Amino acid sequence: MTAVVLMDGGMGQELIRRATADPTPAWSAEVMDNQPDLVRAVHLENIRAGARVITCNAYSVMPNRLEAVGKVDQFERLQRLACRIALEAREESGADVTVAGCLSPFVWSYRPGLNPPVAEMLTVYRDVARIQADYVDVLLCETMGSADEGKAAATAACETGKPVWVSWTLADDDSGRIRSGETLAEANAALQGLPVAARLVNCSRPETVDLALGDLLALGGPVGAYANGFTGIKSYFTAGTTVEGLDARADLGPVQYADFAMRWADRGLSLIGGCCEISPAHIAELNSRLGDAGHNVVRLPA
Repeated sequence: MTAVVLMDGGMGQELIRRATADPTPAWSAEVMDNQPDLVRAVHLENIRAGARVITCNAYSVMPNRLEAVGKVDQFERLQRLACRIALEAREESGADVTVAGCLSPFVWSYRPGLNPPVAEMLTVYRDVARIQADYVDVLLCETMGSADEGKAAATAACETGKPVWVSWTLADDDSGRIRSGETLAEANAALQGLPVAARLVNCSRPETVDLALGDLLALGGPVGAYANGFTGIKSYFTAGTTVEGLDARADLGPVQYADFAMRWADRGLSLIGGCCEISPAHIAELNSRLGDAGHNVVRLPA
């Protein structure tokens, strides 16, 4: 059996269920100001469910999202707040868990065609990485929609000297390609020369992850996946919209999600967790199933 790093579940959808405000383009960041205990509670529940990695709630703390709600001047403060809340949750739990930073899509999730050139993205990602590196153990570049987006985020993250994980999001068309239409091999080739410690896919349908397993494993080294629980990404979901426009699946409870994730573990993926609509209850079920199957749940890739 393999050693598996169990990651946490999604933060944003959990906050939608628990918070009192309506979503905005930077909504999960705004919740940290208004109801920070909710963010801390989700981190704690994931840790208590068995997660060995929790990711800072910095996904929406990007300049374009903050600008949309008139809070671009709060960028650095909110970045630091996201990191501090994660560290507080780890301390309160008393558990030995990894805190991962979050370098998220530059303009908008699933829409890499809106991105500027790499040099322009790199400037912003350097600011994100610089701030988060003061707090976190690992820098996670997640939901990368194109080779260029992953390259820009990973370059900035690697410059800090912290371990870096890069995770791409797969298209819903079952092609096994990322949202830009590029293959995983092409996206990985853009990272040539960078000391990336692990490569993953995330915020994709679990069935799509199944289809991409061979290509993902072919990248070599530690690889992983954390899928979402959406029915699919609708074509109108673009910059300025919120996740209220996306539908949750009714057939992907903790047991069903663990059925998918156990296949990934059995195939050799060493980092597994959940993204949007995957709750602490899903992580608890997966933690139990991994243990029952004889997998060794660990803190960092072996």
